[in-house]
Amino acid sequence: MFLQKLVVLIATGQMSGCVKMSIRTSLKKVLPPISVTEQEALDAGDVWIESSIYQGKPDMQALRDIPAAQLTADEQAFLDGPVVELMAMIDDFALQNSNHIPDNVLDFLKVNKFFALIIPKKFGGLEFSPFANSTIVATIAAKSGAIAVTVMVPNSLGPGELLMHYGTEAQQNFWLPKLSVGVDIPCFALTSPEAGSDAGAIPDAAIVTKGMWEGKEVVGLSITWDKRYITLAPIATVLGLAFKVFDPEQLLGDTLELGITCALIPKSHPGVELGNRHDPMGVRFYNGTTRGENVFIPMDFIIGGEQNIGRGWQILVSCLGAGRGISLPAMGVASAQSAFKSTAEYSFVREQFGVPIGRFEGIQDKLADIAGKTFVLEAMRVLTTEGLGLGIKPSVVTAIAKYHMTELGRDVVNSAMDVQAGKAIQRGPQNTLANGYSALPIAITVEGANILTRSLMIFGQGAMRCHPYMKEMVDLIHSDEKGADAKFNKVLGKTVKFSVANAFRSLYNSYLPFARNANSAMPEVKKYEKRLNALSAKLAPLADLSLLVLGGDLKKAELLSARLGDVISYTYAAMAVIRFYEQKVQNRTEALPYFEYAIQWCLQQGEKAIVDFVNNFPNTATRGLMRVLTNTYTSSVTGISDDLIRQLSEASMQQTSIKDELTHLVKVAKGDGNDINQQAFEAKHAVMPQLKKIQKLLRKSPVIPAISFEHCVNNLLADGLLSQQEVDSVLEYNEKRKLAIRVDEFTFDLELIDSTQQSSEQQANAA
Repeated sequence: MFLQKLVVLIATGQMSGCVKMSIRTSLKKVLPPISVTEQEALDAGDVWIESSIYQGKPDMQALRDIPAAQLTADEQAFLDGPVVELMAMIDDFALQNSNHIPDNVLDFLKVNKFFALIIPKKFGGLEFSPFANSTIVATIAAKSGAIAVTVMVPNSLGPGELLMHYGTEAQQNFWLPKLSVGVDIPCFALTSPEAGSDAGAIPDAAIVTKGMWEGKEVVGLSITWDKRYITLAPIATVLGLAFKVFDPEQLLGDTLELGITCALIPKSHPGVELGNRHDPMGVRFYNGTTRGENVFIPMDFIIGGEQNIGRGWQILVSCLGAGRGISLPAMGVASAQSAFKSTAEYSFVREQFGVPIGRFEGIQDKLADIAGKTFVLEAMRVLTTEGLGLGIKPSVVTAIAKYHMTELGRDVVNSAMDVQAGKAIQRGPQNTLANGYSALPIAITVEGANILTRSLMIFGQGAMRCHPYMKEMVDLIHSDEKGADAKFNKVLGKTVKFSVANAFRSLYNSYLPFARNANSAMPEVKKYEKRLNALSAKLAPLADLSLLVLGGDLKKAELLSARLGDVISYTYAAMAVIRFYEQKVQNRTEALPYFEYAIQWCLQQGEKAIVDFVNNFPNTATRGLMRVLTNTYTSSVTGISDDLIRQLSEASMQQTSIKDELTHLVKVAKGDGNDINQQAFEAKHAVMPQLKKIQKLLRKSPVIPAISFEHCVNNLLADGLLSQQEVDSVLEYNEKRKLAIRVDEFTFDLELIDSTQQSSEQQANAA
């Protein structure tokens, strides 16, 4: 915005009096001051590799130098022990048809410290890494969204994390040990009926006043609040609460409005109301309301004590990483891996017209998209948690992860629903998709609705944090320190040089593709790294020109801002895909079609965002300049070939190490839907030679009428065309196939048929 104002001032001649008034002073007069809430949001979090993307030169070396995430012995033992035990305890279909999470499951979560994944060991917690936290939550989510949400909330934005970073020593020593072992269950209340995305507008208010506490009159807060959508509120024993503080009697100073503040209040405290439930999409985690009217609390209840009055927003936005970068993306990845596993196996086993449905091109289109996007999701999960594991809190990256990983998860599940069709919409113990399909909108909605995240946050915050000089320039504009003019002029000069360099870099990459740089030693990666560098190079001048021409109005142009954010996001995703392929996959030959689809899709989406941005930029002259700088004269974008789609869809129906890596979060339990699908999938691969032989025989000598597969096979046996051993093996497979394509059935009054028992009986009969 300052650049726009600067141009206006020069153009209108207002800068002619520069001798009397500096550029900085002139801008200060016309630029509105940044509010405290805006400043705290901009200052929150750290800058990581996304900065290099914004500046037009992705730091691939820094990407490759990030220490690879590995589970420690304790973390692996937890996954192999308590997590596996928990999986065996969960009957998600039964849970979705009841009102409450079973007491034995809740007790197990408490005793085994599932609510203390991030709490330090010195307070009795597990102190696991972000990568382990993500893997645990995602593994649970692949089985049950309700239990995953129950586990993730205490381990993301909530009292535990806030106390760890901002609580007083006394608060940490009192609360964290109790939270670690589940003696206390926390919730955190921010959203109110009147303030959702605009959290700074919360009406919940606290008045500084005097009241009685433990037999003495003390200065404290009288709070009135009305909150909704609060996860775990109905079963919580301690309430984290955000509200605004006012001091009309000036008991703390001469300021009336002191700002957003966070406090921790026991449920048993007089006046606290916790209990009423919402019903989020029928997913049976606990979510509800909390209210209170003129509830008096002492200053000791404020997180960090009285000194943190007014720092609540800063505290909250600095602790968003766990929810946005770990928990919610984990749900997207888990849903995708579960959908990929069941859809690939079903597509191979399910046949129509004598052909596996996975060989029809319409299905192949969906199946390849599922496989490729699952690769993207796992790559982003690993890279994002590796970044968080470095101890940084990259606010832009976690916003990217939250938005794109939940949206991609939804895309994958929707495609899986299309492929599995009738089987997918019949709820029951054997259905592997329905509950994830219901739960995904929850991850998309909470902790910042995805529309807001894409339209305002990713580029809006990224521009201020990732530009090397903008934040400093804005700070200097509003600074009153001596020598600010000289400092500002120096930074302004650097900004101009930066923009000019961006323009030349974009021209170079746009018109000389043969001269683009790439550092990868792998030929199959190098060509995409060059394309990735070109994508980022084009972003930089587009961002510069947008800020120059539109200035503050860019904030209102949400469609344009969202597209610039998309370029950053898909470049980050492409970097994650490259890193995952180079450092994580076991067999690159098997993984190549997955990598090819994933990287091409990411780059295609980023390039399309640039085309759409340029085509819709409102200033004609600037739009023309953008076309020249980025070589964007057409709306065509390189797509994914049909050959690659066919290759990847076929690869996804094979038993390979890369398929195992991309479905590792799905824990198969005996008799469940995944087990039934997997048994049929493996059995079919084992008898493929016999099935091909039978097909040839039936084409040569058809059995008429072909009443059933068993009927045809037995006729071939009677004619001496098949051996008894061949018949036994294919009939054993056929029984498993029939179980895989069946759906759950209920009596007329929806009394559940025991699917597991029925499956076991049919398998026994087949044997």
